Amino acid sequence: MNPMPANDADAPRVPGSPDTSTPPAAPVILSNGPGSFARAVLAERHPVLIRQVRDAFPLGPAQHAALDALLAEATEGVIEPLGADAHDRERWAAWGQGYFGRSWFDVPFLWAESYFYRKLLGALGYFTPGPWHGIDPFGPFKAAELAGKLVDEELTALDDLSGRPADVQAAALLLGSLWGNRADLGFRIDSGGAHESTALRADSGLVADESARLWSLLPVGGGATVHLVADNAGRELIPDLVLVDHLLHTERAAEVVLHVKPQPYYISDATMSDVIHSLRRLAHAPAAGYAAETGRRLWAAMADGRLRVGAHEFFCAPFPYSAMPDDLREQFAAATVTVLKGDLNYRRLVGDQLWSPTTPFAERTAYWPGPVAALRTLKSDVITGLDRDVLTALEGSGEAWRTSGTHALVQVDDRSR
Repeated sequence: MNPMPANDADAPRVPGSPDTSTPPAAPVILSNGPGSFARAVLAERHPVLIRQVRDAFPLGPAQHAALDALLAEATEGVIEPLGADAHDRERWAAWGQGYFGRSWFDVPFLWAESYFYRKLLGALGYFTPGPWHGIDPFGPFKAAELAGKLVDEELTALDDLSGRPADVQAAALLLGSLWGNRADLGFRIDSGGAHESTALRADSGLVADESARLWSLLPVGGGATVHLVADNAGRELIPDLVLVDHLLHTERAAEVVLHVKPQPYYISDATMSDVIHSLRRLAHAPAAGYAAETGRRLWAAMADGRLRVGAHEFFCAPFPYSAMPDDLREQFAAATVTVLKGDLNYRRLVGDQLWSPTTPFAERTAYWPGPVAALRTLKSDVITGLDRDVLTALEGSGEAWRTSGTHALVQVDDRSR
């Protein structure tokens, strides 16, 4: 796999990749801007994460030394290649051409974040045969969240959906999946009945709501195949699974493919292990409740193949989806619609660049091999597809609306343009 980002003049050239020497249409996001969100991630969030992982495990001297070296390199040093014994050294050597020896803050933010997580796993021995092989460094944090009382409350809140009309359930569950760890907003049911699009927008901080276009791709009995590219585990993955069950149970979809990461990534990104833990959490909810019924149905859907899980290696690559390999492209081309969850997937979908916020979403997703939708809580600077009046109101609000997680969007490229 030799993917390369499109329209990225600052990207390394991989042999056999298309020429990317032309200037990008919008600046690629780096981490060297004083006070920028990207700089704060590398300079503040990553050191805190190293400390949290160090405190969460009884690590040995070699692991502590490796974490110390990573901390010094990522905050004060320059980008170093992987060690000679790394199984993926050649791949990252190709992906990092032009970056090694430079400050972490001076290369594309998306690439730097991805490489940090690869080096963090390596420092802990994740890839090395031995007792630490395959140990998820973020496992304790995921487990604590999944076992918490907030999950109990959210699963109990699902009972309010029992007996409600299908369109009410659909609107509530879409909001639950959209907001993730603010999923309680998604389970609110208006006393007046089904949410209208405008009510969703006003009530939930949506800066764009094209949910009606998404539902139009998924009529009841239409035999749709839905691909859902997951984001985070725990309180975010459970609402995704509940939405998947709704699609299958109401026959809006005949089959669903859930895509997760092949290895731990970006602190809480979902892996197959997290899917298993979440399915068990649902199945072990109170027996008479909506959550337990959902868990049992999903368990059965896994058994008969209506729900499948994929974990392509490209999901941990440091490039936008425009560089996806052919085998993954073929999977998405066969989908009725692909739904991408979360902020990182959005950055990879439209390109991690400072686009004009009114750049049409469909313009940035034209390369996608079929209909595609984004469900995203805003947690980074990238944004496209905003109405100019909405943008004016947001810019005048004085809020850090791009990065605070207080706003969200549902955007759809249904190929009707």
